[in-house]
Amino acid sequence: MSKIETKYIFVTGGVLSSLGKGITSSSIATLLKHSGFKVGILKIDPYINVDPGTMSPLEHGEVFVTHDGAETDLDIGHYERFLNMNFSSKNNFTTGQVYLSVIDRERKGGYLGKTIQVIPHIVDEIKRRIRLAGEENEILVVELGGTVGDIEGLPFLEAMREMKHEYGMERVISLHVTLIPLIRAAGELKTKPTQHSVQELRRIGITPQIIIARTEKEIPKELKSKLSMSCDVDYDCVIMAQDAKSIYQMPLNFLKEGVLVPIARFLKLPEFSPDMKEWDLLVKQILAPQNEVKIAFVGKYLSLKESYKSLIEALIHAGANLDTKVDIQWIDSEELEKNEEALEQLKYVDGILVPGGFGERGINGKMRAITFARENKIPFLGICLGMQLAILEYCRNVLGIKDADSMEFNPATKEPAIYLIENFIDQAGNQQVRTHTSPMGGTMRLGEYECQTKENSKLQAAYQGQKVIKERHRHRYEANPKYRERLETNGMVVSGESNGLIEAVELENHPWFVAVQFHPEFTSRLQAPNCVILEFIKQSLEFARN
Repeated sequence: MSKIETKYIFVTGGVLSSLGKGITSSSIATLLKHSGFKVGILKIDPYINVDPGTMSPLEHGEVFVTHDGAETDLDIGHYERFLNMNFSSKNNFTTGQVYLSVIDRERKGGYLGKTIQVIPHIVDEIKRRIRLAGEENEILVVELGGTVGDIEGLPFLEAMREMKHEYGMERVISLHVTLIPLIRAAGELKTKPTQHSVQELRRIGITPQIIIARTEKEIPKELKSKLSMSCDVDYDCVIMAQDAKSIYQMPLNFLKEGVLVPIARFLKLPEFSPDMKEWDLLVKQILAPQNEVKIAFVGKYLSLKESYKSLIEALIHAGANLDTKVDIQWIDSEELEKNEEALEQLKYVDGILVPGGFGERGINGKMRAITFARENKIPFLGICLGMQLAILEYCRNVLGIKDADSMEFNPATKEPAIYLIENFIDQAGNQQVRTHTSPMGGTMRLGEYECQTKENSKLQAAYQGQKVIKERHRHRYEANPKYRERLETNGMVVSGESNGLIEAVELENHPWFVAVQFHPEFTSRLQAPNCVILEFIKQSLEFARN
């Protein structure tokens, strides 16, 4: 079997950040995958952090976790959601990882005493990692974070330039995502920022073949011609990326704009056409759904909703597949602690969701929401911390264990219903539980684990009868099995477990109250919504109808 000669599509950004390079990369990769190509995708982050695992949600947004336990940029989540594929640690790397590996090799004598420099040593390590991500793929889409002109991005651009020379134009092309700003006072779209951005790329030896022009309104033909001439690209290589109501419209919009024509021309690809019928139907059900359901999303990072990116998208996936608009009612958990009016909002929703999180802030408000869902028989889904708080709420308010607490909030508690995973390993001597030691010194469960579901449980029914499921984790506290018997005797069933660890609980005397320790949102995709989230929306829709 001959080795695949991978072709590379590099995606850079200009003018400013947050233009949608991740959505652009995901959309192009999706079109190529639906055309029958074997496609991979890679995100390169120029920051010096080794990974975003120790970064605040307010600083970086969500940390996405891959099946192999890598803490990655949230764009990896977009890649998985669009492509309906699992990616791994090799699909995201940072400046920090590159320098760490080069320095580690130098300390071990791997460079035989040579002077270590950005060129060639850092750039060579970057190219090695790009090739690794491209292995066994016909096409690799490579997204470079940041914007052209950033100091920290220069070694990555140099790697692009060198790979173009090493492999030739038929295997390496460049797409540049840039802004066409609308000056509202004049009512004009301006091309000058794009011209300067392309000039900066050309100055360092990279000439983009395709311009992805992000714009608020449609770009007229004469403006496209101006961009084509000033940026030295073919007219059909100026692709409009107009603002859309849903990110899932973008593959269809790019297809209409003809983005595959120049890609096929430059990469000398055989004739192809993507099959987007199913995708198109789901997008129509996002934009014009037949039903509607109101979900209370009780969180504490509401000022920056990027912290819950995967979960928001998972709700959209479930809604699209049920032809239902999921109307998220954002409820600040801290407001629930002190404001009765905030609690009143829960009377007008069809389902209550308590997501994951870290720290003590806002937990009493989340528990008030859980109490409300339990007592009023409203469909409830708790995720990670949401499950732990559901157990605490039940211990305190049903079992009467008033001092029940989590060691995360009270390390000295005499009733540790939630405790550190080290305690489980120490007490049970369980060597089957895989853990990772984080850079902050704590032990975490990261990545995919198997979960055994209980017969005839709501959890097993949600997963269509599967006895063993696989879901991803990111946490360092666990439900204490010491309390399991008391919980189950009094109506809270352990419906999922993994090597003795409690993975899911549900209530016997409630229409649908399920809480899980794992993060189901990490495995949800538009064309394959996560089962337990899909069932939660189904149950909420049923509640709304009644």
